[in-house]
Amino acid sequence: MSTLILALAAGAVIGLALGALGGGGSVLAVPALIYLLGFSPVAATTASLVIVTLTSVTAMVAHARDGNVRWRTGLLFAAAGIGPAMLGGALAGRIPAAVLTAAFAVVAGAAALRMLRSRPAAEGAVTVRPVRVAAAGGGLGAVTGVLGVGGGFLAVPALVSVLGLRMRNAVGTSLLVITVNSLAALAMRAGTVEGLDWAVVGPFVAAAILGAWDGKRLSVKVSGHTLQRIFALVLLAVAVFMLIDAVL
Repeated sequence: MSTLILALAAGAVIGLALGALGGGGSVLAVPALIYLLGFSPVAATTASLVIVTLTSVTAMVAHARDGNVRWRTGLLFAAAGIGPAMLGGALAGRIPAAVLTAAFAVVAGAAALRMLRSRPAAEGAVTVRPVRVAAAGGGLGAVTGVLGVGGGFLAVPALVSVLGLRMRNAVGTSLLVITVNSLAALAMRAGTVEGLDWAVVGPFVAAAILGAWDGKRLSVKVSGHTLQRIFALVLLAVAVFMLIDAVL
């Protein structure tokens, strides 16, 4: 029973993060699955992809209704990451658990620091540069495949800092990117999905989907800049904890 309660509580928090911030779900799901629910790093990254894919679709629908999804930018970004995501997914099982955990922590910390340093995007039209979209999307796809993350915690800062989207548009668009990249990475991990503990993953997903709707409502009430700083601080805290655990 305690495991079920932990799964429901963790799922609600992950869904809230995805709905409000357009990312952060997988970067929170992976440590929750490892440290609270006893999953191995490889199983946790696979389960995280399942959880984040289903939750992201739910949150994306809500954001799309408000016009916050930049479809052209998001599809270009996601398309560039499909190949690298599939390659990374195939390689992930060969990486030692401690290395996988440390790499996850370093990437999350770097993304958090970049977001803390960046300024809010200016209002107005956004110029989409296909070359920059493809480069950023390809890098994100590789990280998604290897680390088992949807990529929102990297997609949001990339969409804000590299492509110049406003925070609310970046949040909605990142959910499209997360969905496509996660599905591509899962395609290369199909053999490991069957071995997941669905008695834990199922309730986790259900709570995350419900939490995503609450997160969407929260995003309307809180300014984009405030969301960005909260997102970055949560990422940084998780990164520091996981890096210390991997080293020690």
